[in-house]
Amino acid sequence: MTRAPQPHEPVRKPTAPLSEAAFTLLVQGVLDYGIFMLDQQGYIISWNAGAERIKGYSAAEIVGQHFSVFYPTEDNASGKPQWELETAVAEGRLEDEGWRIRKDGSRFWANVVITALWDDKGQLAGFGKVTRDMSERRAAQHALKERRRLFDHLVQAQETERRRIAWDVHDDSIQAMVAVGMRLQLLADRVPEAYSAELHRLDTSVRGAISRLRNLTFRLHPPGIDRHGLLEALSNHLEDAVTSWGMTYSFEHRLDREPPPETAITIFRIVQEALLNVHKHAYGRTVALLVQSADGGILTRVVDDGTGAPISPGAVHDHFGVIEMRERAETAGGWWSMRSEPGTGTTVEFWVPNPDPVPASTDDQS
Repeated sequence: MTRAPQPHEPVRKPTAPLSEAAFTLLVQGVLDYGIFMLDQQGYIISWNAGAERIKGYSAAEIVGQHFSVFYPTEDNASGKPQWELETAVAEGRLEDEGWRIRKDGSRFWANVVITALWDDKGQLAGFGKVTRDMSERRAAQHALKERRRLFDHLVQAQETERRRIAWDVHDDSIQAMVAVGMRLQLLADRVPEAYSAELHRLDTSVRGAISRLRNLTFRLHPPGIDRHGLLEALSNHLEDAVTSWGMTYSFEHRLDREPPPETAITIFRIVQEALLNVHKHAYGRTVALLVQSADGGILTRVVDDGTGAPISPGAVHDHFGVIEMRERAETAGGWWSMRSEPGTGTTVEFWVPNPDPVPASTDDQS
């Protein structure tokens, strides 16, 4: 077993360059990459252990065959193998991703690099070819893409249902209660004064309920986010909600690009719930909102100067609003946290990915 150098002990340097035999052993022993050589026409002249593991052929089975045996029928029909060699000669190297065929006939997704090799006279000596099996990474990318599609569908479905409920409340419940309020006012003017005061109290209660329902419809479907984008929607919500609570706010934002609608809605909903918690529980005077691009996503932080309180694990898991915020962030592929101490206020922080738009798939054209 090789002994690791001890502290302050000089590191032993190699006494000679890696020999050709040792280098050959290194290439032959690599398992994660298929490394082999082709002659000038594309026939296989060497084969390493990684190529055998990835493609399934032993050296005895494959050396001497043309490398086009690894390509699907449609690629051979289009002349792709020869085109790749010609491109490698013209440009020095070629890199490609696409389907390749194993010995058993199964397909795998490969990253391939072909490098033209020249002798000391400038003549083409052949090609070096390195192949890596990318099937697992491609499957993970597809799984992530599918998760994103399902997330987008879920957000759209939730917002559609919220919009429907908001419309139903506005067009049915609120209108019915407005009509009740008008009838109470008419009755209050016609009945004896002993009953009139009670009817006026009922009318006040109805007006309060209408106001709360209107606030509910706003929370269910705030105007603007689908037309003006995330930052303007957040700014408008801060002005409308936080100001009406008698608080002041600051809003700092540094986004390198506007998020897609589903991501924008997720961020807005979490901020909306965090601000509502500030209003209900913090007893603070100011709230600060930060939204910025970070680590390929969007980091958002809501900080209040309220009373604060130690947060027990049970409270984090049991409070409905907290559960909703955390689940929204995690469903989007991100994270969420909340920290608070007495006298220092509360900080809600979360991050969600903001992926680049996915281009149209070209898998079948590789």
